[in-house]
Amino acid sequence: MDLPAVVNADPVLRRWGRNLSAEVLLEVGPQSWLLSIVKGAVEARPGPFLMPRWDVALRIDPDAWADYLRPEPPPGRHDLFALIRFGKLKLEGNLHPFMSHILWFKGALATLRGAAA
Repeated sequence: MDLPAVVNADPVLRRWGRNLSAEVLLEVGPQSWLLSIVKGAVEARPGPFLMPRWDVALRIDPDAWADYLRPEPPPGRHDLFALIRFGKLKLEGNLHPFMSHILWFKGALATLRGAAA
């Protein structure tokens, strides 16, 4: 996952996340990453984990994630809220960091589309 390198080098995402500090568990099927976000800067550790501590967890269906990463995702798989709406993304834990920094999360995860293309 190149998310830390891309996000940490992007001044817009760093500015959007300047007040964001959280531990985020990102699970795509059996794969998992623990994202340590401090003032918008990201550090990622790959799983599996034994009882990780996290503030918010994003659990995404693998097929939906693959569609989300396509250069032009299909309807219903193009946005984080669309994934939630159709039951492909589940949020757990303290939703305040996610909801108060939604532009950061959308922008950060969308950067993976360019890497996958």
